[in-house]
Amino acid sequence: MPNRLANETSPYLLQHADNPVDWWPWSPEAFAEARERGVPVLLSVGYSSCHWCHVMANESFEDELSAAYMNEHFVNVKVDREERPDVDAVYMEAVQAATGQGGWPMTVFLTEDAEPFYFGTYFPPEPRHGMPSFMQVLEGVRTAWVGRREEVAEVAGKIVRDLSGRQLDYGKAGTPGAEELAQALLGLTREYDAVRGGFGGAPKFPPSMVLEFLLRHHARTGSEGALQMAADTCEAMARGGIYDQLGGGFARYSVDREWIVPHFEKMLYDNALLCRVYAHLWRTTGSDLARRVALETADFMVRELRTEQGGFASALDADSEDPVSGEHVEGAYYAWTPAELREALGEEDGELAVAYFGVTEEGTFEHGKSVLQLPQDGPAADADRVAGIKARLLAARDGRPAPGRDDKVVAAWNGLAIAALAECGAYFERPDLVERATEAADLLVRVHFDVASGKARLARTSRDGQVGPNAGVLEDYGDVADGFLALASVTGEGVWLEFAGFLVDLVLDRFTAEDGSLYDTAHDAEKLIRRPQDPTDTAAPSGWTAAAGALLSYAAHTGSDPHRTAAERALGVVHALGPRAPRFIGHGLAVAEALLDGPREVAVVGHPEDPDRAVLHRTALLGTAPGAVVAVGLPRAADGSGGEFPLLAERTLVHDLPTAYVCRHFVCARPTTDPVELGEQLGTVRP
Repeated sequence: MPNRLANETSPYLLQHADNPVDWWPWSPEAFAEARERGVPVLLSVGYSSCHWCHVMANESFEDELSAAYMNEHFVNVKVDREERPDVDAVYMEAVQAATGQGGWPMTVFLTEDAEPFYFGTYFPPEPRHGMPSFMQVLEGVRTAWVGRREEVAEVAGKIVRDLSGRQLDYGKAGTPGAEELAQALLGLTREYDAVRGGFGGAPKFPPSMVLEFLLRHHARTGSEGALQMAADTCEAMARGGIYDQLGGGFARYSVDREWIVPHFEKMLYDNALLCRVYAHLWRTTGSDLARRVALETADFMVRELRTEQGGFASALDADSEDPVSGEHVEGAYYAWTPAELREALGEEDGELAVAYFGVTEEGTFEHGKSVLQLPQDGPAADADRVAGIKARLLAARDGRPAPGRDDKVVAAWNGLAIAALAECGAYFERPDLVERATEAADLLVRVHFDVASGKARLARTSRDGQVGPNAGVLEDYGDVADGFLALASVTGEGVWLEFAGFLVDLVLDRFTAEDGSLYDTAHDAEKLIRRPQDPTDTAAPSGWTAAAGALLSYAAHTGSDPHRTAAERALGVVHALGPRAPRFIGHGLAVAEALLDGPREVAVVGHPEDPDRAVLHRTALLGTAPGAVVAVGLPRAADGSGGEFPLLAERTLVHDLPTAYVCRHFVCARPTTDPVELGEQLGTVRP
């Protein structure tokens, strides 16, 4: 008999709709039920592609005895962290404060007033490695609730007071300058893994936003060390098992520091961010590897994550059905034995594939299987032969049971994908990628925007073309605005600048404190025990730094002083955290590089059918100046305006030829009709 989750739209919640646990979605009714019954709330937070979420579900939530105890003594609430990042953030902060670590699945016990008093993540069905069993935890919480209710209330009240006292005030910290960014680079150098690339030890995550900062820092300062760290890390990841050598795209992270064995889930945000980084690395260096990986990752997103409505799904699962055992196991879709390669390719090509992809008899993963890599010392092989081998292996892999897909469309992550695909399409002359970006943007406008109700907002998610019930958070507004701004620069369609302006105006109106600090939720959002406010960049840009970047770019496009001032105040967090924790403020550092460089404002005018305008436009987009914004269109309108792009106002042709104008810090360079001169004004560009 399905539980209350059967009517939800989240694929993660629907995975639990047939559990014997009487799950509730996050709702006032759930807490009213707890109050009426006099029992605590068990809050379980996860997401559909989370491996250990599936493990705990199989072990405990599908177990009749565990479920019966949960139903009798708790009101059980299940939350998809991707749908409700605000709920996740508030309680994850409490878990980390209490235990020193966090992760998913997250298990939190709450009072009927939603105040947390006991925390954890994954709990096994039996005591293991010093962890109590899940049933022991349930019984212990139940005993405390019944026998020590006053103590529970006191603990919960103290936790809420401690969380409430963590108000951030970075709006007055000052704008980051060259000194803070140099200190951030020095800090990254200390943590850099010079042998394997990346930062820190295992598990090792792709540092996409830090890499973007390093590329921008190199562009602004000429630092060869910054470029070397970025290039070497990108090559190490692209050669490692974290990158899908057959189908393109990156897994979530590597369980080892050598990038060999990934945690196999593939997230839209990782791939969108990394696609853009590799495209920018190619723009800087001309690296063939960077070009290949950028395009393969773009094609992966379009092929495997694009929905029928034109948006992009959130993730592919780590687990899939093993063709031999029939069990759902991690990595079954991606790993190979030498025998499997020979079976798919024949003896001769199979032996080449074994050596070329670093597959061993012992295996680099589990059960004698290996994750495909490109070892530095692998055999040289004819490119056409390798391409044929990869195509045949991909076809063979397509015959395996595929990982599940979480097909909900998250606004923020689609904003990241729009920016990546639009830029890749422009750089590599792939108009189909620009079309896919435009279709995703169209979906967000049609389905996620709500302006007719009189309460303007951006919805967080949709699925199958139907909007979800949850309001967008700050990262949605910041990332979607940034995606629209990138699309405007690539397509020359000013409507995307207008939509971005709508979003950044809502950031100013609904998410900004008087001191310039930013909140993750709007002023009129559901009241939680604390209003979430996290400026740190982790797996994706924080709402705080994403909004700062969008505000800065919009101000460069329009000359709006209020938007630039808001961006500068928001970047106070980079002034404070950049020198101390650069790995966790990477996007903020990248935005700060744009601020120091201007950012430069580029206007390209000419007639659309003139191929020389297209050359100037592509040259402008390929400029490496950090955060430069580009407007392209017809020369000055008859009324002297710039039409949809303010940067085009008063811009005329020089000698009746398509012309580019570059300005920064209220000073303009000489208008030019020469792509080479334009490239020099914007940094080194590749042909």
